Amino acid sequence: MQKANTRFATLTRMKDAYDVQHLRHLAGEIITNVRELSRAGLTPATSSNFSLRLDERHAAITVSGRDKGKLTEADIMVVDFHGNPVGSEHCPSAETLLHTHLYHRFPEIGCVLHTHSQVQTIASRLYASDGHIRLEGYELLKAFAGNTTHEAAIDVPVFANTQDMVQLAAQVDESLDRQTMWGYLIDGHGLYAWGRNMGEARRHLEAFEFLLSCELELRRLQR
Repeated sequence: MQKANTRFATLTRMKDAYDVQHLRHLAGEIITNVRELSRAGLTPATSSNFSLRLDERHAAITVSGRDKGKLTEADIMVVDFHGNPVGSEHCPSAETLLHTHLYHRFPEIGCVLHTHSQVQTIASRLYASDGHIRLEGYELLKAFAGNTTHEAAIDVPVFANTQDMVQLAAQVDESLDRQTMWGYLIDGHGLYAWGRNMGEARRHLEAFEFLLSCELELRRLQR
């Protein structure tokens, strides 16, 4: 506790000061939830990244390359909304900007989850040429915040995979300008989903996982 307080005293003199106790709380929330997602097979081979909004300028995010089923507090770091590490020598995920640009654009977003399930990855490959997957007529569409009926259709964008996160974030922004979104896929990669808090983001993630699985099964049966 003394070590944490000393660190906080130092940080309060910095431009990018943040509340260490709040960070520890968020770290615990990330650890608990991500371990569950890992057990469900959504984070193979140290893949995926997860974050929670820390305040109006910072996010807590998983450190790059860590086993998501064995996270500890040391595996959670802070970044600013430009994706830069704050108070840490650890390296955040190369995809950090895909988290922080959402926090910067939408003050109501409190959590971003990125996973690599088999269902998500296969769906992204099959529908990459279309540029989107249409989900229509499902009762579970009501799992998405603000959507109150199954009599709806949503298009889940599928973006080309790239290592240029600035370019990809710009493409996501263009899509957000055109439609309401709760998540998107990256070809051969996985899913990004978000929400106002961890609970809502997980609900969206689980709804996408189920609905994408339904679409893949329907495609198989219709052959």
